Amino acid sequence: MRGLKRRTFLKQAGIAGLSFSLTPSFALEIPRQSSSKKIGIIGLDTSHSVAFTKAINGNPERYQHYKVVVAYPYGTQTITSAAERIPKYVDEVRQMGVGITGSITELLRQVDVVLLETNDGRMHLPQASQVIHARKPLFIDKPIAASLLDAEKIFDLALKKNVPVFSSSSLRYMPNVQAVAKGEYGKITAATSYSPAIKETTHPDLYWYGIHGVETLFAVMGTGCKTVTSVSTSQADVVTGIWDDGRVATFTGMPAGPAVFGGTCICEKGVVQLGPYTGYEPLLLEIIKFFDTGVSPVSSAETLEILAFMDAASESKRRGSLPIALKDMFNK
Repeated sequence: MRGLKRRTFLKQAGIAGLSFSLTPSFALEIPRQSSSKKIGIIGLDTSHSVAFTKAINGNPERYQHYKVVVAYPYGTQTITSAAERIPKYVDEVRQMGVGITGSITELLRQVDVVLLETNDGRMHLPQASQVIHARKPLFIDKPIAASLLDAEKIFDLALKKNVPVFSSSSLRYMPNVQAVAKGEYGKITAATSYSPAIKETTHPDLYWYGIHGVETLFAVMGTGCKTVTSVSTSQADVVTGIWDDGRVATFTGMPAGPAVFGGTCICEKGVVQLGPYTGYEPLLLEIIKFFDTGVSPVSSAETLEILAFMDAASESKRRGSLPIALKDMFNK
């Protein structure tokens, strides 16, 4: 973790009481027996859960015969825009042969690996902790947590229990982003990215949606951001980071407007457009590879630095666009 002092994981992190009571329509259903490698989904409050299930279960050969067999619906009960989706998404995954459990404990008894899809990042630490204690490889959808401290606790526990954990936005796997990241265009001088940056009051500004564009930047720039400056208006958040080798990268987040993703990277061999966004499949293939190998394609250090970047952006905004050192975010 780039020399950062590790925090001791608090065993009393609040795992108890996670298994919310379900309505009768969500009673335990045992899925059909299958020789497939079994995936469990935690959280049916996001369209990702349905889209991932449809892709994986609809093409077993493409996804190494993994199969989503069971899901635990909750998922936030306090963010209305997400919670109101749960009954609809329960019905949709049921139609794809997925059983519904009454608790995470029941889910973990039936699966080999887990997709933690809960839309509410505040729930990720306690939910992930149950999975890690059960020693199941775990993918955590963005954001990995609703705070840098929670994310550090997740990685610390995973390290202690020797459980592989991987978190990423699907934007990291846009084809040109990966081409740049693999060095196909030579040394990178500077980069820009843009994405929607819809805000949710329960999460720091960029965690809820702006993380897509921020992760695009880090996918090409790598770790090493030292300071962040943010300028924010009702029309856009413009966040500039300076890396330790003098490179500069800027993210533009749009609270409203078109749902477009992309960016530009200035490289040794030319200027590369980072879009267009091509969907979930590249990420899903990386998740399946991760489940097979137990090796995350994104380091914990990079995931944590992404969160520190977004925290520094919020702090810079609060302090009238002053530059903020990322080390101060970790020191908090």
